[in-house]
Formats: sequence, structure tokens, C-alpha cells
Amino acid sequence: MRVLLVEDDLPLADALASFLRGRAFTVDHVATLAEANAALPAAQWTVVLLDLQLPDGDGMTLVPAIKRASAESVIIMLTARDRITDRIRGLDAGADDYLVKPFDTDELLARLRAVERRISGAAASVVTIGSLEIDLARMSVLKRGHPVELTSKEWTVLRVLVTRPYRSHSREALLNALYGFDDETGSNTLEVFINHLRSKLGRSSIQTLRGLGYRLTGDAD
Repeated sequence: MRVLLVEDDLPLADALASFLRGRAFTVDHVATLAEANAALPAAQWTVVLLDLQLPDGDGMTLVPAIKRASAESVIIMLTARDRITDRIRGLDAGADDYLVKPFDTDELLARLRAVERRISGAAASVVTIGSLEIDLARMSVLKRGHPVELTSKEWTVLRVLVTRPYRSHSREALLNALYGFDDETGSNTLEVFINHLRSKLGRSSIQTLRGLGYRLTGDAD
């Protein structure tokens, strides 16, 4: 999941970004409206975490630009404004969710997991695909009941594939989820992670669809 964090409080932004990256989210951080406007067309954002009080204006004015860039992006507003009227104004402007500062990072994580469930159509955090049981909340995978250890990047790829399983996910979509602006990428790095996942989950668990991308089937060997 690719997250754009728009937050001018640098210690808070660093803490949030570190927390989410440690849970296999790809996070890019900007601190102003101007930087956010420049970042929007540069990637497909699953979630935009949007502070409302920014140095160069009201973050709420960014909502229409986010929706123009990607109508499917989920906007979660982060703000110290705790009045009901402010929450209503934010939701009416197009935000999908609202967190009042200070908030617990686990609550934010729960909101992001809810976004994942909504995308995948799953009613719960545990998704069963073939012989695989994938727990999005605990970041764990069972293959025929046995735990499978994944690296952070492998989990990031799997997290995308498990949204809308049995459907193709393009190479571009997977790379978008894997790497932030400051990450270095190689020409074959995605294929390396796919091969690692196949070796752990089963050679037929991820299908290559020529010209389309990859599909998770869970049919472990």
C-alpha cells in the first residue's frame, strides 16, 4: 500500500513514517500544500494522510486535487481540530475518515487495515486463498497450517496481490506499492521478490499473465 503523508510537524511525520514502514507500507512524506500538489501525479496513492494546518494553507483545499489525481485514493484527515463542525466540513469536502490529534498509531493502523479490507472485499482481516491463510492484521501467512516467514518487501508485494485475489495486478502497480521516491530500484527487483514468494508459498501460487502482470491463486505446490 502506497501512502502519501502530508504533515508539517517533522518529528510526528518521521515517527508515523517509521511506524508504517515497519509494517510494510511504502510512505512518502511532504510538508506543504505545494509539495503535495507536486507529488500527487507522481504515483498512485492508496491512502493520503492529510494534515489540515499546513504552513502554506488549509489542507482541506487539497482534497479536490487528490480526487482529480486518483478518485480511488482514500483520504484520512489528521488534525488537532476536534469540533464536530470541523469533522463534518472535512467529510463533506470529500475526506473518507478523520483522526483527531493526538491519536494512537495502532488506531491509524486499524483504519488502514479497514481500507485494505474494503479494497479486497474481505469481511475480515484473514483471507484464505487456496492453501494459504493470510492475516493482514498480524502480517502473517500460513501455508497448509504452517507459518511462512516473509521479508518486509515480500509482504508488501503479497499485500497488493491479496487485494482482489485471482485478478491481475500490473507490474507498474506492484512497483508503485514497493518503492517510495527515495528508494533505489533495479530493473528486475520485482521479479526477484515474486520468485522469493513463489519459493516460499508454492511455485504455482502466483501466476504470470503475459502482458498483464501477476495474479495470486494460492495453489501452493
